[in-house]
Amino acid sequence: MRGKVALSVVVACLWAGGAVAVAQTEAAPPPDTSTDTPSEAAPSETAPTPAAPVTVAPIDAGTYAVRLRDLEQRINELKEQIFRSKARLSLLAETVLEGVVGGGQTVIVHENRMSEGFKLVRVVYALDGAPIFTKADEEGAIGDQKEFEVYNGSIVPGEHTLTVNLEYRGHGYGVFAYLKGYRFKVRSTYTFSVPEGRVATLVVVGYEKGGPTTPLEERPAVRFIERIERQARPDAEGEGVR
Repeated sequence: MRGKVALSVVVACLWAGGAVAVAQTEAAPPPDTSTDTPSEAAPSETAPTPAAPVTVAPIDAGTYAVRLRDLEQRINELKEQIFRSKARLSLLAETVLEGVVGGGQTVIVHENRMSEGFKLVRVVYALDGAPIFTKADEEGAIGDQKEFEVYNGSIVPGEHTLTVNLEYRGHGYGVFAYLKGYRFKVRSTYTFSVPEGRVATLVVVGYEKGGPTTPLEERPAVRFIERIERQARPDAEGEGVR
């Protein structure tokens, strides 16, 4: 009898302990798993500071004209160098392709015989369509040279065409001051032949034709003087013989 009572007491104790544990589990609040992270402050947007206006100093008309003239002169000089280099390369390539060893040579000279009333301000030469000489000067310094060389180099024997374009500016004073407002242009072509192993020299003369009654626009003209020479060959003493 005592054993049954003891067993009943043990079972009751065990049941009571389990009930307490269950009650404690239900009463305990769930663990807080959330972590407080400090909120990142949003970057403040700052309006861009407007750039200060750029002030450009005004250029007077005289300074602008001088700068423009200087720029045009530099451009013309570059064009002249490019044209002459291109023409020489073209003629050299033509000579090589033709397989000419001796070949020929051409010398072109411009001679100015215009009166003081005409200032030469632009010169353009082309050989077989390729520009070989271009020069421009509004001050008329080109015309101050009575003679200057246009081209001196090798050329393929045979016929060639030279094209000349000249531009003059009227130059007057006193009762002839009205000539300053005039422009005169002359264009002329000339066909010449270069023999094998010879030098063909062309003198291009810009002259004033007619007389006092000839209209101004008809006075500027061009004529050509051609001569064929033997090509220079070194002799025993090292000197050239023509």
